[in-house]
Amino acid sequence: MPELQRVASHLIPSRQGRSGDDPIFALNDEARTRQARGEDVLNATLGALLDDEGRLAVLPTAARAVSEVAAPDWAAYAPIAGPPAFLDAVIADLFATDPTLAAQSVAVATPGGSGALRHAIATFLEPGQALLTTDFFWGPYKTLADENERTLRTFRTFASAEALDVDALDEALGAVLAAQGRALLILNDPCHNPSGYSMSPEDWAGVCAVVGRHAREAPVTVVLDNAYAAFAAPGAMDTARAALAELAETALVLVAWSASKTFTHYGLRVGSLVAVLPDADERRQVGNALAYACRGTWSNCNRGGMTAVTRLLADPVLRPQVDAERAELVRLLNGRVTAFNTAARAAGLKYPRYAGGFFTTVFAEDAKAAAARMRADGVYVVPIPGALRIGICALPTSGIERTVEAVARAL
Repeated sequence: MPELQRVASHLIPSRQGRSGDDPIFALNDEARTRQARGEDVLNATLGALLDDEGRLAVLPTAARAVSEVAAPDWAAYAPIAGPPAFLDAVIADLFATDPTLAAQSVAVATPGGSGALRHAIATFLEPGQALLTTDFFWGPYKTLADENERTLRTFRTFASAEALDVDALDEALGAVLAAQGRALLILNDPCHNPSGYSMSPEDWAGVCAVVGRHAREAPVTVVLDNAYAAFAAPGAMDTARAALAELAETALVLVAWSASKTFTHYGLRVGSLVAVLPDADERRQVGNALAYACRGTWSNCNRGGMTAVTRLLADPVLRPQVDAERAELVRLLNGRVTAFNTAARAAGLKYPRYAGGFFTTVFAEDAKAAAARMRADGVYVVPIPGALRIGICALPTSGIERTVEAVARAL
């Protein structure tokens, strides 16, 4: 039989050589395999909140709302941009305390916060252009940029453990605008993933001053990724919301909203991209562009999920119930935050200010080597450039001290 001649790859060049595995999920799989063998392993890799017995923490009222969705709502198509009641509920959730921002907003439904970020990157940057974010960032930002034929550029996150490096932002934003004539800046706040840092009023004042100055010269879009806001310290989202109102005077403000963490239903894939535009005509054009992007990307989102989330956001009985249940999970998480801060300070670890949220990071010069040493100790964390990301959300309170000790030994 004649030997067949190999033809060129069917993959286009930009899609060749890609890894099919997400490194965080790969580490999680390794940790779970060892646990299944009976090994005493602590797994602080994934961003899902577990209770102290290691079970996924699920809000009972949210689960009930999902189970009560009627079959036709699961089976029928949703409107392309999302059901109006859902979009109104999301905008109200974000801006109920600021009627001006609410009135200036337009929203579309997305499959989780990732879908919202996808729309922001693909709609407000040209192919080949770079988005801008902090140098500690959620890894899929780069994946989203790459998949949509954009790139990623970063600026130094911290001037100190207590302050955002606003000067670095200023320099990087100016360079991006000089190179490409527009900029899209992603800020993950409050409870930044991966550092756990929440921006202070002083941080936000600096960001507003920098962005306002540059936005008077060229188009600047600011994306607030607030996936973890429901678990932030009191007042953190109020600080961010006040800054958004100021930013909207000169820049385009977008919010990537997600129900995943807020309602402990990560697999439901319910999210939204909300745009704030004072000009009514531009608001209409942006709304049309985002709806068109929905049709051309995923067509429409999970109707049953959006029906349930709408009830959780707007129903006068369900909303206070689910808020009270979430408050218990916040107390659980905050107990771990306190335990981590106490142990980490005693061990002399260097890390950003951490007052709430699913993650924190410890600065590490060789994070990969440190994480490997920790795995030998049976403690799994995620190495990122310059730090170890620790999923406090997934650790039992009793495992915090052991984790800190493993970090200290590894460094």
